[in-house]
Amino acid sequence: MDSFQTGADVFFVLIGAILVFAMHSGFAFLEVGTVRRKSQVNALVKILADFGVSTIMYFFVGYGVAYGVNFLMDASVLVGGAVDGGAPVFAPNGYDLVKFFFLLTFAAAIPAIISGGIAERARFWPQVMATAVLVGLIYPFFEGMVWNGNFGFQTFMSDTFGAEFHDFAGSIVVHGMGGWLALGAVILLGARRGRYSKDGAVLGIPPSSIPFLALGSWILCIGWFGFNVMSAQSVEGASGLVAVNSLLAMAGGLLAALFAGRNDPGFIHNGALAGLVAVCAGSDLMHPLGALATGAVAGALFVYLFTICQNKWKIDDVLGVWPLHGLCGLWGGIACGIFGQEALWGLGGVTFMSQLVGSFVGVAIGGVMGFVVYGVLKATSGIRLDAEEEYIGADLAIHKISAYPEEDLGRSAR
Repeated sequence: MDSFQTGADVFFVLIGAILVFAMHSGFAFLEVGTVRRKSQVNALVKILADFGVSTIMYFFVGYGVAYGVNFLMDASVLVGGAVDGGAPVFAPNGYDLVKFFFLLTFAAAIPAIISGGIAERARFWPQVMATAVLVGLIYPFFEGMVWNGNFGFQTFMSDTFGAEFHDFAGSIVVHGMGGWLALGAVILLGARRGRYSKDGAVLGIPPSSIPFLALGSWILCIGWFGFNVMSAQSVEGASGLVAVNSLLAMAGGLLAALFAGRNDPGFIHNGALAGLVAVCAGSDLMHPLGALATGAVAGALFVYLFTICQNKWKIDDVLGVWPLHGLCGLWGGIACGIFGQEALWGLGGVTFMSQLVGSFVGVAIGGVMGFVVYGVLKATSGIRLDAEEEYIGADLAIHKISAYPEEDLGRSAR
């Protein structure tokens, strides 16, 4: 039975890893549909290339930073064999390997989130270098603090505020971190040419494909149930509460965005994601009504803050990743300390102050390090396409092919 249980856990976590891996195609198509046609190829290539770089960096560096584990030993040991007659280092059946795969898909979400904010004007190879640093060092530094108790962080939170900082599936660890890292990159890059006039007027740049945008949102919504439910990392720990809370938060987010955004399809499809971002932290603790409220606030928050960000503050965050992941993630971390309370039908075990302080610690690290990493790259290698490259588009400037090459040949023939 022990062998069966371990095998079941391996399969359970593997399915979760596959579902979250599939979410990266959602990130890609959400970006493809939002950017202009001349940047669609770049969106697809960036996110796939970033996943490859993330895999290497997290395997050799990042996972060790977060959990103090490395895999540079015999395969027989990795699947649960003993070392020199001693006790096994790893769990049987390669469980620790699929756990790495699962957590890698979370780590790789960081550059995928950032990609949407810096779309259409970022240079390719500097972003690859940023991915290596963020996934190898910055993200696992905070991941280890929260999910492994590194540097005595959770002990301090418990002793000071009465409970550990709770982030079940990453409202802060993944989404807050990714969104606030993106803010530095977006501000340092500056707005796309043609986004704002010289007198500060907002000039519209419409999305290229609402169907692709919607497809990206649908893929992300489906994969998110692996993101949240499989964060239990064992069959025994799986909870239907997490699934239903995710569902209701998604519904609350999209309906709030539907009303607040006045039927705008971009707001509706991103509103669903806003609800899911916010519920990650407390999805295992909240009552479904609390999850619904959390998602609804997030959906409305996204619409309002995206509009303010673009039109008033003139921050050209193309996909709105700072409002969506950064600010809705921050709300989710705090909401866990509200709706997770037993007084609001939650399961308890959290305190408001612990969630408030822990959430702001996470976004502070992300906000500062975003400016540091992209500031160093801007000063050394440059991070933005030049005016001519941006005019012809990232597809032709970087990849030498457009998303619709037959149309280009047709125009050349004429």
